[in-house]
Amino acid sequence: MTGSESRAQAIYQITNRTPLEVEKTEPLSDIWATDVFSLATMEEALAKNAFKAVKKTVQTGEPLDAATADIVAAAMKDWAISKGAKFFSHIFYPLTNATAEKHDGFIISNTDGGAITEFTGTLLIKGEPDGSSFPNGSIRATNAARGYTAWDPSSPAYIIHTDNGATLMIPSVFMSWTGEALDKKIPLLRSNDAMNAAAQKVLSLMGETDIATLNSSCGAEQEYFLVDSNFANSRPDLLLAGRTLFGAPSAKGQEFDDHYFGAIPARVQVYMQDLEDQLYRLGIPAKTHHNEVAPGQFELAPYFENANVAADHQQMIMTLLKSTAKRHGFICLLHEKPFAGINGSGKHVNWSVGNSTQGNLLDPGATPHDNLNFLLFCGAVIRGVHKFGPLLRAVIASAGNDHRLGANEAPPAILSVYLGEQLEKVFADIQSGKITSSISGGEMDLGLDQILNFERDPGDRNRTSPFAFTGNRFEFRAVGSQASVHGPLIAMNTMLADSLEWIASELDKQLSGGKDQSAAVIATLKSLMDDHGQAVFGGDGYSEEWHRAAVEDRGLKNIPTTADALPAYRSPEVIELFKSTGVLTPEELESRFEVYSEQYVLAIEVEAKLTIDMAKTVIYPAALRYLSDLSLTNTGMAEMGIDMDNSIAVKVAEEANAMMTAVASLSEALEAEGFGSTEAHLQHCAKGLCNLMLEVRACADSLEAEVADELWPLAKYQEMLFIK
Repeated sequence: MTGSESRAQAIYQITNRTPLEVEKTEPLSDIWATDVFSLATMEEALAKNAFKAVKKTVQTGEPLDAATADIVAAAMKDWAISKGAKFFSHIFYPLTNATAEKHDGFIISNTDGGAITEFTGTLLIKGEPDGSSFPNGSIRATNAARGYTAWDPSSPAYIIHTDNGATLMIPSVFMSWTGEALDKKIPLLRSNDAMNAAAQKVLSLMGETDIATLNSSCGAEQEYFLVDSNFANSRPDLLLAGRTLFGAPSAKGQEFDDHYFGAIPARVQVYMQDLEDQLYRLGIPAKTHHNEVAPGQFELAPYFENANVAADHQQMIMTLLKSTAKRHGFICLLHEKPFAGINGSGKHVNWSVGNSTQGNLLDPGATPHDNLNFLLFCGAVIRGVHKFGPLLRAVIASAGNDHRLGANEAPPAILSVYLGEQLEKVFADIQSGKITSSISGGEMDLGLDQILNFERDPGDRNRTSPFAFTGNRFEFRAVGSQASVHGPLIAMNTMLADSLEWIASELDKQLSGGKDQSAAVIATLKSLMDDHGQAVFGGDGYSEEWHRAAVEDRGLKNIPTTADALPAYRSPEVIELFKSTGVLTPEELESRFEVYSEQYVLAIEVEAKLTIDMAKTVIYPAALRYLSDLSLTNTGMAEMGIDMDNSIAVKVAEEANAMMTAVASLSEALEAEGFGSTEAHLQHCAKGLCNLMLEVRACADSLEAEVADELWPLAKYQEMLFIK
């Protein structure tokens, strides 16, 4: 079957498919968290003293003794077996964007040759995967392979059901035998501890006496594309790179703005229902779903949770998005830019901090100028973004996100803070030495009797800002769709901890000098804004004027590529930040630079190999076949005395030759060696391989517009994006 016949067969199969039937949705109250070993479940299963100990561990981080761990393990095993589980797994988060798991059976043999189930506190607390076979940045060598997983009681265990059975999943941390963090969860937990310790100091200086443990919270909006598997399976680039390395634009794209928030296709709606039923059983609060801007693009947004739990849930969401898509005949694409020329996908990380006694400390309330706690915490964020903008850029850096940042649907690669009109005025007043009032949004009155008036928000939204205040939280909009949220949360918590430590020190000086509380806060924040207010920007982040002013006038950095961003992990200020807060040792930080650099290089090299392979074995033969057909046609017409225009043949021949010349250059660049440093290798990929791949693509996409449709071997954009 030729490529064009395969495309035609795919379209036939899609348009004549029988929709997958899913079970009727059960009431939310009947399915919510039924597969989670939650506090409510533990309260029923555990003795009172054991439950109180576990609850304290979950809520405050208090250590759990071995005897209680044995009790919890026994109850967890009984609950899991009652759900049909025969296996358990410590699930952990290595330095990839994926999860890792090793399944062990509850079963052991006894002396009589029979079998019994057993699960002790020791098995619950510790596992032992290979520490050298995961990315580790030279922390572990092959001959020093021991690693450990350890149960994280602050994130609940749960059951995963597949066609092959049920498994008890135990959220865990992952470390080397020598104690270094090999995962993304250990530094996340450390960063939250550092933030809590610094926040406690500030709140105590502000006269608060009853201060519960503070946690950061997260709600990560997840964008994704769905492509029918009949199309995707015929595209090696989609299968291996997650994005189309070739593809001419569809005649119709997103220019009509008719897909965003439009009616969800029936097949996609069934997929979403199936997905969300699974999420609800796992206690994942998926609150919103809708069509996104680009055709074939959709979004799922969960409600806020503690950052540690939200990070676990975000990993499960990505896993279930993909596995559920397969059941419905789709491929779910989480790549940031799977299709050129239309919007890519992000993962906006909504982030805040708070506790049960002071509430959300990034909620300004009705009169933010009077809310001194809020002003201090908001000021701490401004300082953190200004001081550690390159770090924030580094933690969202990837080969995929480089295609998206700075485009018309994503914020630029310059880190700034958007506060909105109301808060910008408050902080401008602080710089002048006083705060008197806050502007309000006023009433929305359309002049229609049937439409109720309502209070307008005091600030607009700014979609061009990478780090925007959105009412009671900050939204880190630059995070990529296939990224783990651990990295951004670690960076934000840690920079906040550093800024709160500085604020506590300055506030203490002002109070000790005799100033009253309000005057001390204003003096502290005035100093902060004088040094770091350059990061506050409320205008158009896409404008050329801002790009110039940000760098030349404000001293901010424009960091366009991953190759430019990753060296921030090696900067002295970032090393000191993580060392002083106890979040990452210099060795652990260096390991991350090495791992993420290698991942970037490998991703670009895989794409380069695919580009060469597809150009030589798929696209070039199609062009030659078309030239042969044109030649036969022209010869036949000439025999009939009819002269044919050969301009198409000339154009195809020229583009095919140009493409193969570009392929040769790309092949030569791919084989280059001896870069001298990791940074040089990164730049070779960013400025060498990526640009050469674009040259090959330009020729191939031009050929797609010329070669007869029945001869073109790859599924086209108009098919993949619009046929569902």
